[in-house]
Amino acid sequence: MLRIAVPNKGSLSEPATTMLAEAGYRTRRTGRELVLRDEAGGIELFFLRPRDIAVYVGQGAVHAGITGRDLLLDSGVDAVEHLPLGFARSTFRFAAPAGTMSSLEDIAGRRVATSYDVLVRDYVKSRGVEAVTVHLDGAVESSVRLGVADLIADVVETGTTLRAAGLETFGEPILTSEAVLITTERYLGAPGLVTLVRRLEGVLRARSYVLVDYDVPMSRLHLAAALTPGIESPTVSPLQNPDWVAVRAMVPRADVNRVMDELYEVGARAILVSSLLACRL
Repeated sequence: MLRIAVPNKGSLSEPATTMLAEAGYRTRRTGRELVLRDEAGGIELFFLRPRDIAVYVGQGAVHAGITGRDLLLDSGVDAVEHLPLGFARSTFRFAAPAGTMSSLEDIAGRRVATSYDVLVRDYVKSRGVEAVTVHLDGAVESSVRLGVADLIADVVETGTTLRAAGLETFGEPILTSEAVLITTERYLGAPGLVTLVRRLEGVLRARSYVLVDYDVPMSRLHLAAALTPGIESPTVSPLQNPDWVAVRAMVPRADVNRVMDELYEVGARAILVSSLLACRL
């Protein structure tokens, strides 16, 4: 039975359980139980605090877990990122009072308020800069005004909160984070984990593609097929009218409207688009 740690709250929680459900696993809880067993799927889900998940994975208490890349790196444990999951994206950056700092060298000897001590210390050390980290569990934007720190290092989304506190970002991003599936070297080849990864990859690809069906004159098939090459090749089926064929192909979701326009221009008609739930490529 594969043991998987899943975030029990926060921005990671709902997308993680949704992705596991789309991968075919049972995720619905009847109450607030912390453990959910899916006999058919061969997994056991443990609902834990996002910040604690890397610790449980690193110590081998569970085979794998879903958490943020930033939380994994800040944990300092012996666990590895196995698969990026494409949600909960964020950027981690330094910020200081407007106009006071412009590069990493400016933070030398300064106090940096953050909730990610290990991540920040490792980052500045790897670049030959020495700074003092001040650990805060949240609301680090107020630390500079209150004299606790000289600058902060935190997740930045729109920057609105920073500007309200009189701060601005500077330098290169410390990290670009997203939700990731993590495990340890010990479990990388575990059969249940291989299946889990294959299913999650199927969900990720299904979210990236749509299925396009259309009819096109046989004389224009080569033009239409060039627009929708599919993965290996489009599926072409005869119609009752021998001068026309039906075509089906996977198309990147981001390109689908442009492809539909171009298909219509080359003579395709009855163009239909369907979402995919999962796939194996």
